[in-house]
Amino acid sequence: MSTPLTERLSIDALLLQAPMAGAQDARLALAVCHAGGIGSLPGAMLAPEALAQQLQILSTGTERPWNVNFFCHTPPTPDPTREAAWRQALSPFYTEAGLDITAVPAGAGRVPFSHAIADIVEPFRPPIVSFHFGLPAPDLLARVKAWGSLVLSSATTVDEARWLEAQGVSAVIAQGVEAGGHRGMFLSDDITTQVGTFALLPQIVAAVQVPVIAAGGIADATGVRAALALGAAGVQVGTAYLCCPESTVSALHRAALQSDAARHTALTTLFTGRPARGIVNRVMRELGPLNPAAPAFPLATAAIAPLRAHWEQQGCGDFSPLW
Repeated sequence: MSTPLTERLSIDALLLQAPMAGAQDARLALAVCHAGGIGSLPGAMLAPEALAQQLQILSTGTERPWNVNFFCHTPPTPDPTREAAWRQALSPFYTEAGLDITAVPAGAGRVPFSHAIADIVEPFRPPIVSFHFGLPAPDLLARVKAWGSLVLSSATTVDEARWLEAQGVSAVIAQGVEAGGHRGMFLSDDITTQVGTFALLPQIVAAVQVPVIAAGGIADATGVRAALALGAAGVQVGTAYLCCPESTVSALHRAALQSDAARHTALTTLFTGRPARGIVNRVMRELGPLNPAAPAFPLATAAIAPLRAHWEQQGCGDFSPLW
């Protein structure tokens, strides 16, 4: 195919590997680049030194275009009442596991894109920088554009796509509700606004002038052809890469992805506080996948993490985010 994006990147086709924080590092991104796609590095959960190291590996390991991704959420103000309700909901599971819930510190390991992060990224001048949960502040966005980087961001509704276009993105990623991992929602937290990829895609294509990349439920050539037929300039694929040798997901996660359990997925806020699609497991069934007690993103992570670690040591993924 030939589009403004493929011409600018000097590539034949735009097949973008979805950045999957916690499930990969630069090795997977490089493997995708070497295979002819566009590899992506998730930067949202990397400490400064690790981010610099991974960017060095990726930038020196390929001459093909690559992408680095960051979150743009607004850090929430902790709500002691909600945190207490969350810990109360998890308390029976802690008792069952023989763990002390009062020993669990609050906090989270996901920070939004900032000038301090930009200072680390700038020397590498990534060909593509993508964002999730909207875009950074105008001064930060202008700084990224000054590197010559293409700027992408996810839209889950037509309104979000129009907003992104108005801020000057190079392309919009139309993220259908089938997509694994976190929803990129940022103008609303109303789950009822979320629709399927092949319903959302043509609406966004008709609503904006910039190229549109389809994401969500695309895992083979048939899905790619369907997206292109509906006007996509390219596709983004995530889950299909999770069982690659270069992925860092656990053996439990790999087994779940290849089991019959993977046929039943749901959007859940239990693991981070934001809706994300994962394979349904025990904690999702017993608490309900969208339990209102879960603190705002990313504060829900702290209290459920010890349960995940405990049961994974027992070979059980009942408290793991199986994205």
